[in-house]
Amino acid sequence: MGRAVANEFAKMRRLRVVPVAVVMVIGVLALSCVELTNPGFLESVGDASGQPWQRLLAGMTFGVPMLSPILLAVLASRPVDIEHQGNGWLFSQTSGMTPGYLCRIKFVAVGAVVVVATLVQSGLVFAVGKLVGITVAFPAGQWLGYTAAIVVVNLVLFALHLVLSARVDNQLLALGIGVLGVFFAVSSTGMPRWLAHFFPWGYYALATPVDYRDGALVSLSPSYLSVLALGVVGGALFLLITRLFDRREG
Repeated sequence: MGRAVANEFAKMRRLRVVPVAVVMVIGVLALSCVELTNPGFLESVGDASGQPWQRLLAGMTFGVPMLSPILLAVLASRPVDIEHQGNGWLFSQTSGMTPGYLCRIKFVAVGAVVVVATLVQSGLVFAVGKLVGITVAFPAGQWLGYTAAIVVVNLVLFALHLVLSARVDNQLLALGIGVLGVFFAVSSTGMPRWLAHFFPWGYYALATPVDYRDGALVSLSPSYLSVLALGVVGGALFLLITRLFDRREG
């Protein structure tokens, strides 16, 4: 497995996987920092009642669902499309790697990039807060809880798109679903919480720790158990589906 994962990392160099992840990081950072331009933000950096950290966190909860669904679809499509174009599934089988096993290897390799990108974007938003001089207490529980939840949701969505890209040769379908995912991710903030559970993109909203209500920033109770359940169910389904792929001819 170690050699196979290393091989996938080698493929990433010309598949532009890392640049796509960088775009996701920069995009989320930029949308998160829009909050800095809002009236009164810079004046509130030393005032706990102004909730400067929570305002930055609210910006991040807006940026993540706006960009992550489509870029995760791209990240899943890039390493799979090359196998479709070069008949890599058959070549891998001759080397002893079934299609399902190859999908799992791709999940490990590119999934590591997804995790790093998610952690980096959260860390950069925190760094921006420090750079602009926020001195009030840092809400570590809310911030780290949201970051961990988004890591889980991003990995589940990446696994979903990896399976779709592997199953369907035309990558436009998977990318189209990614675009549709942005709609569900953004609109899920206005859905009843029970309804958001039925869409994997709805878990972005379920993980949200702060949001604006009637113009005021309020703290919410994120459904971390629901996100954990999504991770467990999503992981089990990914293993099951890729096991079925093992029976597929290349």
